[in-house]
Amino acid sequence: MKLLSTLTIAALLTAGSAFAASTPTATSGATATPAAAPVKHESAKHCEAQAKEKNLMGDEAKKFVKECRHSAKAN
Repeated sequence: MKLLSTLTIAALLTAGSAFAASTPTATSGATATPAAAPVKHESAKHCEAQAKEKNLMGDEAKKFVKECRHSAKAN
């Protein structure tokens, strides 16, 4: 009897993980879009390109891009 109850519990535990591991079904085409990287604004791309041209790295590059984007918004 102890073996039967142990096997029943083991079967229930493995069945639960099997359902959790299954892939979800897509309900509609609009919600089934793949996760994409966020689109950068043109000003960010432009400022990052300028920082790269100036060979800026690390904190200097971040500071330059931040100031560049801020000045682009002001214009």
